[in-house]
Amino acid sequence: MTQRTAGPAAHDAEPPGALADGLDEDLQDDHEGVVADIGPRPLSARTFGVLLVVLGGIGFLASAWLSIERVLGLLDPDRVASCTINIFLTCSAAMGSWQGSLLGFPNPFLGIAAFPVVITSGVVLLAGARLRRWYWLSLLGGSVLGQALVLFLMATSFHVLYRLCPACMVVWTVMWPLLWYQVVWAVQERYLPVGEHLRRAVVANRGIILATGYVVALAWLLLSVGGDLVRSFGL
Repeated sequence: MTQRTAGPAAHDAEPPGALADGLDEDLQDDHEGVVADIGPRPLSARTFGVLLVVLGGIGFLASAWLSIERVLGLLDPDRVASCTINIFLTCSAAMGSWQGSLLGFPNPFLGIAAFPVVITSGVVLLAGARLRRWYWLSLLGGSVLGQALVLFLMATSFHVLYRLCPACMVVWTVMWPLLWYQVVWAVQERYLPVGEHLRRAVVANRGIILATGYVVALAWLLLSVGGDLVRSFGL
């Protein structure tokens, strides 16, 4: 009886466990490469979707509040709006000005139409769908226009009316993060063509830039009408 000897291929074969370990290491390396490619803390689809739903929901409720107050004010011109706190913090001045109806109808109606689109986009993203580049850029473009309107209304309140509208300020507050996180998402997913260094900086420092925007807006408010705001409370 002759004894068979194993050929070179038998000596080169690896145990199944070693193959599995090698595959796991390759997958881990690929994952780390993707994460490193977009920065240390990428904005996840889930987080972005939640932000769209929450911010869009708050904006919609504030817009609905303002719309109802505007309609009730037209029915009863002597009515005091429910969002009026004192002579300085009141919605009536903003709603009664021409700036409050730039397109021939109350500005809050724009929010009634626009914020549900934001909410729906967030829900679709949370459901696992992947929307096309043109859609995100279109939503971003609409948000840019919305933020431009907010800045115009802020300047009007601070320098023309010298009044602050509490319900309007709710919309102002949610518009900035709504716009900014769309910019972050578009840059991270390469929907916006920017350089790699700028892309990494935007994604990695999104929280700092968001906070900076709020600080600038608050400083603008305080420097413009801060004294009137304090005096309105009798201080």
